[in-house]
Order: sequence, then C-alpha cells, then structure tokens
Amino acid sequence: MENNNETSTDFFLLGLFPPSGIGLLFFIFIILIFLMALFGNMSMIILILLDTHLHTPMYFLLSQLSLMDLNYISTIVPKMASNYLFGNKSISFIGCGVQSFFFITLAGAEGLLLASMAYDRYVAICFPLHYPIRMTKKMCVLMITGSWMISSINSCAHTVYALHIPYCRSRAINHFFCDVPAMLTLACMDTWVYEYTVFVSITLLLVFPFIGIACSYGRVLLAICRMHSVEGRKKTYSTCSTHLTVVTLYYVPFAYTYLRPRSLRSPTEDKILAVFYTILTPMLNPIIYSLRNKEVMGALRRVIQRISLISLQMLK
Repeated sequence: MENNNETSTDFFLLGLFPPSGIGLLFFIFIILIFLMALFGNMSMIILILLDTHLHTPMYFLLSQLSLMDLNYISTIVPKMASNYLFGNKSISFIGCGVQSFFFITLAGAEGLLLASMAYDRYVAICFPLHYPIRMTKKMCVLMITGSWMISSINSCAHTVYALHIPYCRSRAINHFFCDVPAMLTLACMDTWVYEYTVFVSITLLLVFPFIGIACSYGRVLLAICRMHSVEGRKKTYSTCSTHLTVVTLYYVPFAYTYLRPRSLRSPTEDKILAVFYTILTPMLNPIIYSLRNKEVMGALRRVIQRISLISLQMLK
C-alpha cells in the first residue's frame, strides 16, 4: 500500500453536512447556534465581571465555564464552516494537531470544572457555615488552574502520539474536526495501546468526576429534603437541577462516544454525538444558567439600567 506521507501531509475532513439543500439548512442552523453561543457566553462573562453581586465563587467558576465554552466552540465551528463554504476540506498536518490539542484540553478542563462547580454547591448547601472558609478566592483559582494544567498535560500526550504515528491509508478523516480516535483509523499500525490510554484518560477526567458529582448531589438532595423553608428548597433545587442538566448534556454523549470499543462505533453516530458536546452544550449553558437564575436576570437588569443612565447622561 502506498504511504501517503510521501506525497502529502494534509488531512481531509469529510465534514458534517451532506452536499445538498438539507446540508445547507443544517449549515445555517449550526452557524446560528455558533452565533448564539458566542453572544451568550460573552454576555455571561461581561455580566459577571460588571455586576458586583455576582462576584462570588459560584459565578467566578461560571464565568470560567463560559470562557471555556467560548473557546471550545470556536476551535471547531469556524474551520468546519470555512471548509463547507469554500469547498476545501483539507487541513494541514500541524493545523490538525493544533485543533486536536485545543479540543482535548478544553474538553477535559470543562469536565473538571463542572466537578469543581458541583463541589461548590455541595459545600454551600451541606456546610453553609464552612463555605467562606472552604471556597475562598485562592481555592477557586487553584480549581481553575488545576483543571487547565491537568487537561493540557493529558492533551499534549494524546496529540504528540497522534502526530508521531505513521499514516498509510487514505487521509480522509470521517469527522468534522480532528478527533484523534477518528485519525487513528487511518494509521498503518496497531493502536490498541492508544485506545487503552483513551479509556484511562476518559475514566480519570470524566468518569471519576461524574461519580464525584453524583455523590455530591446525592448529599445535596438529602440536605434539600431536610430543609424547613419551602422557598429555600425551591431555590436550592432550581440551582442544582440547572447544574445537573448541564452535566448530563455534556458528560453522557462524551462518555458514551469514547468508552465504547472501536468495533461498536460508527462515524455517523460519533459525529451526531459530537454535535452535542462541541456545539449544542456551549450554546445551551448560558441559556440554562441565565433563564433559570433570578440572580443573573437581576444582574442583567441592573447592568442595562446602568448603561441606560450613562447613555442619558452623555446625551445631556
């Protein structure tokens, strides 16, 4: 078999959209989701930055989630849209590695950050008197920094491996971004060792944090049941159900995709599931956290009123 490394080092992304009218509709739909995600996450970051009422550990972590989602969707969609619009499906060898590195980094960091947010709610509800001591600004910075560092190291290992193995089959990746498992189907060597490391990585960065989140919210639900205040129960349940919705939308399709053996996976199913955790979740997160959160909506009203007053004063 001819080794394609001798002729070209570019990969070709087969993409998400079929070359038809339906494909164009899907493309427009994805672009609208992308724009909504950009606007929603940027708005959350700016709102939390401007309103002092939201300068708390929970909203500090939420602002970091929005920042990750902003980078997450920007790593995938622009290249996918460019390939579709210009009909050029190629991506350079180095470009593929860079996209893969940022995708794995952001995916892992977001999973760890969601676990940190669950711990924040666990301490706030189960140990309210200890909350100011446990959830300090320093602790929040450590959680965020740890999420980035651990995920970056994991991502570097996976990306370096993917860039150093020989590819001797077709360089057409049956995906809409450089997903390392999809790339390795083109390798001319046995990659069972890598598949094992993927299983270990997903277990450490997704499964264990998910178990931690489940245990935390189990304790939280017990605490909610013991609350005497009906209003307090409603507010606490609303906050926790919001976070659980985000966790479910992110973890479930991600874990289902990468924990299955290669023999049980199909490119079409992988692409559909990838849409959930790479495109839909970054768009839904700010909507879920804002529309179901009275504090965020109150902060939005205050910021709008402040901007309106400043505008009136400038006009005068």
